[in-house]
Amino acid sequence: GFAKEADLPVATLLSPPAPNPFNPQTMLQMALAQDGMVELAIYNLRGVRVRTLASRAMTAGVHEVIWNGSSDDGQALPSGVYIARLVAGSITSVQRLTLVR
Repeated sequence: GFAKEADLPVATLLSPPAPNPFNPQTMLQMALAQDGMVELAIYNLRGVRVRTLASRAMTAGVHEVIWNGSSDDGQALPSGVYIARLVAGSITSVQRLTLVR
């Protein structure tokens, strides 16, 4: 079915991940107020991008992405705090995630 305008999120944001802390995986939920290019990436605390979860055009609405604690090359990342960053248009939204091995 088609979503009614009223059902679309009023704001673009990244919800707190659940579960958090997590092992082996966590879910990131993005609310997108409008269609457009979206980038969702995971960074370590040094600001290095370790995983790109989404980098594509997406429709308005709520989208869920699972992260299993691995890097772009499939390596298991160490325990620690990571930052998930959503960039959609002019909006940037971040959440902290704690990976516990």
